[in-house]
Amino acid sequence: MTTTTRLAEAVEDALHAPSVHNSQPWRWRIGSDEVHLHADPQRHLAATDPDRRDLVLSCGAALHHLRVALAARGLSADVRRIPDPEDTTHLATVAVWPGGEPADAALFPATARRRTDRRRMSRRAVPAEHLRTLVELAARNGATLVPVTRPATRQRLLAAIVAAEHLQREETGYAAELRMWTNRLPGGRDGVPAANVAAPPIDTLDPSPLRRFGRAELAQAAQAPGHGRGDDAAELLVVTTGADEILDRLRAGEATSAVLLAATRIGLATTPLSQALEIDSSRLRVQRDVLGVPEHPQLVIRVGWPASGAPTLPATPRRELRSVLLP
Repeated sequence: MTTTTRLAEAVEDALHAPSVHNSQPWRWRIGSDEVHLHADPQRHLAATDPDRRDLVLSCGAALHHLRVALAARGLSADVRRIPDPEDTTHLATVAVWPGGEPADAALFPATARRRTDRRRMSRRAVPAEHLRTLVELAARNGATLVPVTRPATRQRLLAAIVAAEHLQREETGYAAELRMWTNRLPGGRDGVPAANVAAPPIDTLDPSPLRRFGRAELAQAAQAPGHGRGDDAAELLVVTTGADEILDRLRAGEATSAVLLAATRIGLATTPLSQALEIDSSRLRVQRDVLGVPEHPQLVIRVGWPASGAPTLPATPRRELRSVLLP
């Protein structure tokens, strides 16, 4: 098997990466011994993501997925991020040679199993050692992961997420954009299908941090009998970076991918939450009033055990490799 063939297979595996509204905003060029990752401006969600933060984060997640897929094939990756300052859509050039990072390769089986779970999660607490593992992985991939575990701080974060969604719904074009990406044509290979969206639970004590997508055909997991009202034990983790340039957002996407894959490997369910970081005022609120740190928040990740008896989620659609390749 030629190196080019292995690179093409690795890129195809990288297409499993999560992206905002499953928009898959990336393009790839495959050479004889390197891969180029480009952002796809045609898939920018202008109303949802006015400063292209989500777009670059999504591409960063795909870049990490590529690194994992290469490692699983015994290939080491030499990544040059933002290789051409004159072309900010060219996000990375990945040169390969024999080798492969075992820690990355160990995450590979999770690339096909990871799902964005928008359902109620279990009341079983996430052990502190699992959170420490995720924090370490994020740091290894160029970002800081901040678990928001104190009840008062968590309440402030939840309030910021909910307020941000209310603000977004007043933005011109947001509702139309949301409908467009949740009502794709039959047989479409992108967007968020109704089968992957659950209506937020109504019997909770806390406001739901989940984005309202409209059509929701996924059933919520049933509450265990005798427990009454209450919330799940999912944790909220915030991905932050020291600065807020394109490179920082790319690294935040890579760290997000590492956290999601490691959590999946452990058996945890995950939900990326971007609403509170898509609006300037809300992002500043999270930075100053919630976290109280100088670092820049890039994404919130919800992590918890799947609810007992919750069925396996269907995979969301992905575009074919030929559709994302540049000549």
